[in-house]
Amino acid sequence: MKLIDTPLTVGGKTLQNRIVFQPMEGCDGTREGAPDELTCRRYLRFAEGGAGLIWFEATAVVPEGRANPRQMYLHEGTLGSFRALLGEVRRKSVETCGFAPVIVAQLTHSGRFSKPEGTPAPLVAYRNPHWELGKEDQPYVVVSDEYCASLPEKFARAARLAEEAGFDGVDVKCCHGYLMNEFLSAKKRPGNYGGSLENRTRLYFDCIDAVKTAVGGRLLVTTRLNGCDGFPWPYGFGVNEKNEIDLTETKLILNELQKRGIGLVDLTIGNPYLIPHVNRPWRFGPEDGRTSMKRIYDVTRELKAAAPELKFVMSGFTYPGVTALDEANDALETGVADLAGFGRMTFAYPTFYKEWRETGALSPKKVCLACGKCSQLMRAGTVAGCPVRDAEVYLPYYNRFVR
Repeated sequence: MKLIDTPLTVGGKTLQNRIVFQPMEGCDGTREGAPDELTCRRYLRFAEGGAGLIWFEATAVVPEGRANPRQMYLHEGTLGSFRALLGEVRRKSVETCGFAPVIVAQLTHSGRFSKPEGTPAPLVAYRNPHWELGKEDQPYVVVSDEYCASLPEKFARAARLAEEAGFDGVDVKCCHGYLMNEFLSAKKRPGNYGGSLENRTRLYFDCIDAVKTAVGGRLLVTTRLNGCDGFPWPYGFGVNEKNEIDLTETKLILNELQKRGIGLVDLTIGNPYLIPHVNRPWRFGPEDGRTSMKRIYDVTRELKAAAPELKFVMSGFTYPGVTALDEANDALETGVADLAGFGRMTFAYPTFYKEWRETGALSPKKVCLACGKCSQLMRAGTVAGCPVRDAEVYLPYYNRFVR
């Protein structure tokens, strides 16, 4: 048996294998933030894929922090819809795969990318000329220290609702330039949340502590964390003054996460808005996809070596296509990571892992092409999916909103 097929227990939850379906936003919820028809279709397709862990997509903890009017938003009014969907996902998975996956809710505040009504309403950690070039007319609001101090309870409240809905775990999201991640580079921000690393991580750790207190050890508490942002000094995290990747601060954060009882980190890098090739290697990016993959590999390997007790999800495995699972297993066998994360592949070919287990191969007619069209749909402000492999549903959206 290959390592990728073996169970792993973390935070009291046992995953039946090392496959992780990464949090990929479909941007297809209701105005209230509940799962809608396409959302349910997508997760029921995921349920048939046999993954040990389904990492549910970004779910807002406050209405002003939604990235679009259809982003998931967990509150008392949508709780029942989430509970019903999770019940159906588990039923379908047991029916088709013989077990139920562990399901983690990704709790988020979109910060700079907030568009709750469909137009930009950015709530930022600090004014950032690197991000704002050409967008100076947007209504930027630098969030106050008082606003920051109110967020841990909002995350805790969402975590309690996630438990009621039936999630097995919650993720305090700190990646890809969203609010929590942006604070990590707030070196010039004054006050309690900027300047020193202690201040820049204050909001992140306060939210994690509040969530852990709220769920009292009953749920797996984890985080999706940027190892580095890929932006130049001083506007990025994980970079030094020579604009080289420097993971010194990331390692300090990992050490603090361990002290707080976090055992699992879903590691990523870059930003899907400005430099999507960094965290999603693709066929038509500004650099060869293998170069992008090597960067992810090297960052994950270095951080795993620095924190061997932590369990890491490595990202970026969709790019290789038909050899994706073999390459993922090699990374696990060599100790680079503990779990293999797949994002775009789940849109294109949700049963890829189950079919690989049954046949020993992935179909070249089904694998993700790493063409970036699903990301184009999201950036165009419509629902996201695969217009190539799931063309009946998503090609009309692509033709209408992108072409």
